[in-house]
Formats: sequence, C-alpha cells, structure tokens
Amino acid sequence: MKLSQIGIFLCLLFTKPAIAGTSNLPVKDEPYVVPVSVKYTLSPKWKDVRFKKIVADGDNSLFILTDAGLFRDFPGEIISKDLRYASLADKSPVDISIQEGTGYLYYLYPDRFLTNKHAGTICGYLPENRFTHMAVNANDDVLLTGEEGAVLYNRSTKVRKLNIPPGEFVRLYVSDHRFWYLSSMGIYWLNGDKWTNVYSGNNLTAIAFFSDKIAVGTTDGYCVIDRSGNTVEPKNNKLPVPAITHMLVVRGTCWFATDEGAFVKQPERFDYYASKRWLDQDKIVDMAADTDGNLYFLTPTGLNKVEFIRETLAGKAEFLQDNLRKYHLRYGFSSASRLTDPGDPTTMRLDDSDNDGLWTSFYLGSQAFRYAVTKEEKSREYVWESFEPYERLLSIHPVTGFSGRTFERTGYIAGDTIPWRPAPDQDWWWKGTTSTDEFVGYMFATSVIDRFVAQTPEEKRRVADYFDAIMTHIITNDYYFIDYDGKPTLWGRWNPEYVNSFATTQFDRRLNSTLTIAGLQLAYRLTQKEIYKTEAFRMIQEHGYLDNMKIPMNNIRFTSGFQHQGITMGEDWNHSDDEMAFLTYWVLYNYAFNDTLKQEYAEMIRDHWKIEKPERNALWNLLAYGTSGDIDLESTIWYLRGFPKDCNRYPVRNSHRKDLEFLPKDPHTNFREQTTTELIPKIERPMNRHNNNEFLIDGGSGAHYRLTGDEFLLPYWMARYLNVIQ
Repeated sequence: MKLSQIGIFLCLLFTKPAIAGTSNLPVKDEPYVVPVSVKYTLSPKWKDVRFKKIVADGDNSLFILTDAGLFRDFPGEIISKDLRYASLADKSPVDISIQEGTGYLYYLYPDRFLTNKHAGTICGYLPENRFTHMAVNANDDVLLTGEEGAVLYNRSTKVRKLNIPPGEFVRLYVSDHRFWYLSSMGIYWLNGDKWTNVYSGNNLTAIAFFSDKIAVGTTDGYCVIDRSGNTVEPKNNKLPVPAITHMLVVRGTCWFATDEGAFVKQPERFDYYASKRWLDQDKIVDMAADTDGNLYFLTPTGLNKVEFIRETLAGKAEFLQDNLRKYHLRYGFSSASRLTDPGDPTTMRLDDSDNDGLWTSFYLGSQAFRYAVTKEEKSREYVWESFEPYERLLSIHPVTGFSGRTFERTGYIAGDTIPWRPAPDQDWWWKGTTSTDEFVGYMFATSVIDRFVAQTPEEKRRVADYFDAIMTHIITNDYYFIDYDGKPTLWGRWNPEYVNSFATTQFDRRLNSTLTIAGLQLAYRLTQKEIYKTEAFRMIQEHGYLDNMKIPMNNIRFTSGFQHQGITMGEDWNHSDDEMAFLTYWVLYNYAFNDTLKQEYAEMIRDHWKIEKPERNALWNLLAYGTSGDIDLESTIWYLRGFPKDCNRYPVRNSHRKDLEFLPKDPHTNFREQTTTELIPKIERPMNRHNNNEFLIDGGSGAHYRLTGDEFLLPYWMARYLNVIQ
C-alpha cells in the first residue's frame, strides 16, 4: 500500500463510511486498512536499559539510542545492542540521525561523527564532548550543536562555526534541504551563516513539516504556520492531550506524541493511541515512521509499533473463529480467558462464568448463521458441540426442567462457592441461581438451531425436548425458575405479580413481558402443545403483557423507590437489558403467532432501535434489520471494521481527553449514561461484551482477561445471512 493511501483508509475506518440507507445493500467486503499493535521485546541479555531516541533508516531498520549504547531491531520483533560493526560495538553514540533523502544512518560520538555509508569515507573529528545533537541534509551537510555553539560540515570537511539561537534547545530538524532549530522560544532556519527567526512563542515543544506549512506544538496545543511564520491555523488545544512532546507528519497526516499516549489528526476527529493495547507505557520519548507508513513509539522502557495492515471482514472472522476454537472452548461453552500473568499468554485459564449459557449463545448463534450462509458441515458440527453443555445444564442436577448456570469438575470452582452444589456425579459440581440472562441465551440458541441447523425429525425433537423442559418448569412453577432450595431465583421471574409490580417507567416491565411471550411462542412452535399458546394469550389478555411490551422507550426514565429483595432498581440504566431485549426480539418476531402480532412486534422493536442508535452496535442493528427492517448501515460497517482482533481487556482511560464533548452524568437528563456526544472507536474504548454501555470510555481489567471474539462473529455472520455484507 502506498503511503498516500494510509490517511484515506484510516479516515474511512475511523469515521462514518460513505454508506447510507438500505438501498446500498449488500456492502461488498472490500479490503480496508486497520492499525494493529506490535510490541518489541528487549533481549534478555539486557536489563534496565533506558531508551532515548529512535530513527528508521531508508531500509526500515530501526536504531535506538539508549543509556547502554546503540540498539537496533532484530528478526522476531526483538531489540538488542547493535554489534555488527566491531569498531563501533564498544562505543556509545551521543546522538544518531537519518540523512534527508538517502535515509542513511549517521552517528555522533564525543570526538567524531561518521556514517558507514559511502564506504565509510565520511568522518569528522571534533573537540571532545563539545557537541550533543546532529542533523544531516540531502546535500551531505552535517550540522552539530551543543551548549556553547554549533558547527557545519560538508561530508568530512568543516565549513564554518555558528552561534546558536536563544532559548532552551529542544531539537534539530531538516526539511527541504534546510536546517531548522527549535528552542522553547522560537523556530529558526539556517540561512547561510545566520539563523533566521520565523516564529516566536512560549513553551514550544515540537514542530512537524507539511509541504508548505509547519505545525508547531506547545505544552498547551498546537497551531499551523506557513514557512514565513504567518498563522495558517490558530491554536487548537482541544486535543486528547494538549501537552505535546513530539510531532511527525507522515504523508500529509500529523501525529502527536505526549506523556499520555499518541494521537493522529483525521479530518473529523483525533484517533487516540494509548493504554496497553498500543503502548508498554503511555509516556512517549520519541517516535518515527518507516517508508510503509507504520509508526514507532519509543517509551523509556519499550518500543511499540502501530502497523497498518489490509484485512477483510471475512478474514477477521476466520481469525477470531480459529482463535476461539483453539483457546476459548470450555466443555463446549464459549469462555473468556483469564491470564494469571497479563504479559504471558501461556498463563491462560478458562474459568466458569455466571452467564456461560448466555455468552455461548453468541458463538453458537454465529455458527448457526454461518451454516445458513455457507452450508459448511463443520459449522453445523460446532453448533451441536456447543448445544451439548446446554443439555447437560438440565441433566447434571435433580431439579426437573431447571437449567443451572454452569458446571465444573469437583475441586476446580473459581470464585464464590455459595451458589454451587455437588452433582449426583461426584466428579462434578453445578451452579444454580439462574437468571433471565441465561434464559435469553437458551431461547436464542434454541431458535437458531431449530431454524437453521436441525434437519432430521430426531434433531428437531432433540431441540424441542430441551426447550419444552425449561418452559414446562417455568409454567408449572407459576412463572419462576425454582432453584435447588425450592425457592425462586433472584432474577428468574416472569410471574405477572412480579412483572406488573414495576412502574411503566421501568424497562423490567417491558422486558420480562417480552421474554415471557417470546418463550411461549417458541415452545408452541417447537412442540405444538396448546398450553403454550393458551398461556401466551392469557398473559396478553389478563395481565397486559402485550401492552407492557409496547411501552414506548421514551417513557423509560429515572424511577426511584423500587426495591427488589433489598436491591434498588430503576435509578440507572442496565445495558444488559438491551442485550436481552434484542436477542429476544429475534425470537419474538420470527416465531409470532400471526402477522398482526408480527407487525406490532416490528413497531416495538423499531421503537427500541431508535433509542439504541447512538451506541452504533452492529448486532442490535442487524437484529433490528432482521425483524423490523430498520438498520443504521453506516454504523454497522463501522462497528465491524473497527472491532479489534486483539480481544484483551486492556485498561483504558479517555475521561481526561480535551477533544471530546462530554454530556452531564445526571440520571434524570442522561438516563442511558451516554458520556460523550459522539461515540469513539472501539479500539479506543474498554473491550467489553454486548451487555456493557458502548459509551464507557474508561475501564478494562488490567489485561488479565481476554474476550472470545464471538462479540464480532455473531453480527458478522448475521450480516452475511441478511445479505448486508457480500
């Protein structure tokens, strides 16, 4: 890829793609460019090395100035001392520089400067410890500066001595054959034997050169001037981090380094590269770019590369699916992993989760839609493989029709042991307290297997028997999940007395009504047992469940005074409710008793989708499209393209950023907890599942946890099935 294309592709990736309306369907899965993080490893031969400066030569070799001498990159993303030239191996440069135009590496030592290019013929001998910084232009001029003055050489020949401009020295630059000197007070260029001042200011920290302009960085933002010093763009300090330390223009795109990460200016926004996702630490001491347009960020302790690669959505899906199957299957459950050492992937552990059934429905669902699209027998095999733990959740304990949350071998339970009970099989324990979240997972998984995967009468009966057992348990127990202790679980409740105890301003009333009717419809379609249809209409007619389901989303707001078993509800928005609702909408709509209900369902789904649009969630868009026909196509593609293949839950912080417009946290005026006016890209946010607020801008788990990737796989394969992506 040409460097000139990088900015264009990044703009397409991180801003809304030029896609509008459903008339553009399907969207062709064209290759696009994404940034990925590459972290270099310091050779174990060296410890506690402090990095100072980085340059990339014309061959894209990397050289790093350190307190232990000159280091460079080696195959396998390893950094170690450069020992190639025996005559230089025991020497420590004071500075290094890349020649303008040629990309040749030059070294400055206390008593000389030299390059190994030109057959080693260029070498200038110097008064010892006089000069500390160097720059080399395309004319083979070498400028050296120190605290007491400067000197200009051409190749090995001394041309003249020079004074240095006033102010604290910051850095030397070369642009268009000219030498530029930046002090904290001004910008100067070398005009013959004199320094010409083109700009004066305070607290100047960096400059970067466009073809005809200069970006000027300070401790509080930046401005842009022309080469005569006239202001072209006024000062801008609405930046992710206003205190700039380094700047670099890569083919027309300006990059900024700070003590709190890096960012790049795009036409509509700044893309922010910080946290462990991108950097070993956020303090950047220097940065460089190679000829391919990749960026290198040097911190005091490490080298971090942001590499721009071409990928397709199909390629990403293949990668994430392969990764999930290799590292995230636990007894058939799709399981996030825990790293006992965040820096060592070999310390991965698969632990049980309260929502194993829910999370696995995303993976199982993705494979069901994949089979519907491709008819690949492997995907059908994967569906049945992950259906087995669902069936075992019913049979591992003696409570008829009750599904446990999860199970584990005896002696290996992670976390709280209170909800766990020994199974009749002494080698296993199972966990109760099953919730509505799990029920939604059971329902969604059952529906997609029935619709896309089960082919023979035996397979159809297997799926029907599974869900029939659960729904029979619920109806028999007055619409409660009854646990091992004979009591309803905390959140497994669909009884009318419970559901209608919520105010019409609380989403639980709408949600639990929706779950109940969807479950009864699905059970009726699978079994043709009249009780399910009778019960559904009884709930609608006698207990107002359809009216509950149609409560407008604009009516849902801060509601105080509701307590459920000592838990305050209604005073904030639970984004798990969005997750449960949209997964259920798929079942509700596709298994409706009649077309009249189907039309009413489509309207209530559309109503929820409109409220949800700002979060730009691809899955909610696709579930809405497959039912009500509504979709934000731009956001769907933006989400899928921006979803990272690296699913580590890195700690992330964005609340300090000055480029974002924040909304009030008042639950009365901002009930859904939208933190900013615009949603920032997923690679800049905490890596969360669909039950989290997309507007969470701070968070993460210290990279101790890694998601499975089915958060991408389900919307991707749904998009393929619905012909949104070709």
